[in-house]
Amino acid sequence: MEMLYHQFKRRVFGMSHRIVGPNDAEEVAQEVFVRVFRGLANFRGDSALSTWIYRLTVNAALSHLARRGRRQEVSDDNIPEVPATPEPERDHGLAARIEAAMAELPAGYRAILVLHDVEGLSHEECAAILECRVGTCKSQLHKARARMRELLGPSIGGRK
Repeated sequence: MEMLYHQFKRRVFGMSHRIVGPNDAEEVAQEVFVRVFRGLANFRGDSALSTWIYRLTVNAALSHLARRGRRQEVSDDNIPEVPATPEPERDHGLAARIEAAMAELPAGYRAILVLHDVEGLSHEECAAILECRVGTCKSQLHKARARMRELLGPSIGGRK
């Protein structure tokens, strides 16, 4: 269990942070690992273990948002650094704008953006985690990206 925790802790926390925001990410990540450890004996292996853990993470994050009944407010002052890999040059102003725009998205859009564009999962993997069809996954990703372009404005939205 300790090895499993260390293997997935950064990704679970990162996904939680990007979906629920910095104030609740640790709580959601803890909830995910409680669910993982309780349900591990019942894991059937119908999907990859990572897919199952990511599904638990997304479900826990979305449930957390529904329980709170609010959107997480993000400001420039409380955005912790959670990079997947170290980046030599980072535009912190841009990072703050992206985080703020992500916080404005509906939870489902946030989830698909995090899974596909941040975590780098395929459409098929995203669909398995979100328990939807691949076409639905692609459509939601397109809508989420369009909304992000609107929120970020022309200075970023026009870039690819």
